[in-house]
Amino acid sequence: MAPLNRGAFFKNERNMSCTFQFAKAPEQLLKALHDVIPNTDLLAQQLPETPISLWLIPPVFPTDRLDDEVIRRIWNETPYWIFCWASGLAMAQWLLAEPHHVKDKVVLDFGAGSGVVAIAAKMAGAKRVICCDIDPISLESCRENALLNNVELEYLDDLYKSEQVDVLLAADVLYDQCNRFFLDEFLKFAPEVWVADSRVKNFSHPQYLKIDERSATTWPDLDEAKEFRNVSFYRTK
Repeated sequence: MAPLNRGAFFKNERNMSCTFQFAKAPEQLLKALHDVIPNTDLLAQQLPETPISLWLIPPVFPTDRLDDEVIRRIWNETPYWIFCWASGLAMAQWLLAEPHHVKDKVVLDFGAGSGVVAIAAKMAGAKRVICCDIDPISLESCRENALLNNVELEYLDDLYKSEQVDVLLAADVLYDQCNRFFLDEFLKFAPEVWVADSRVKNFSHPQYLKIDERSATTWPDLDEAKEFRNVSFYRTK
């Protein structure tokens, strides 16, 4: 994910998705959000070019609420699940447009975050979809977003507890150099692995091939540099 800064937060109102008024955002998610960013809310928002809705931070957020301490907490304790990151959105759009990749298969979404990729896989006809994330609040976000979209998912807090699956999906997990070793680990759990990432444009690995590049925007829009709006897709050979 890109570094978060005061100037980048929600100034941009272009490409607005739909927001919906529900009685109340999930209490556990609100509490986790307020621990990092007080005085804000979660809104159910339909993502661009998809039927998927997620509980996300408002698309327009007053930057004067972000004092230095809040910025520090966001930097150190980023609640990734309050955004739909560009690579996750691109992968979700791709799955819905090309459902044959997951139809009737058992799928694992690694680093699930908000659950957007898992939800798309289930909507695309996957037999079973497992959300895998080490963050318990992210898994709770996945549960609430699954309810919001009326899909049934499964949840796992450790990749190494996973069964063998047909397809493993990973979006926006290579942003940290320390995570690159997962490219080898994924191969232990699935014969077919798809990786989408906007931070790593090309990487050299004997088992992966770059096959596509798509444009997408993190939602709510962080006004990221253009280079981070181009998402590269990689697949096992």
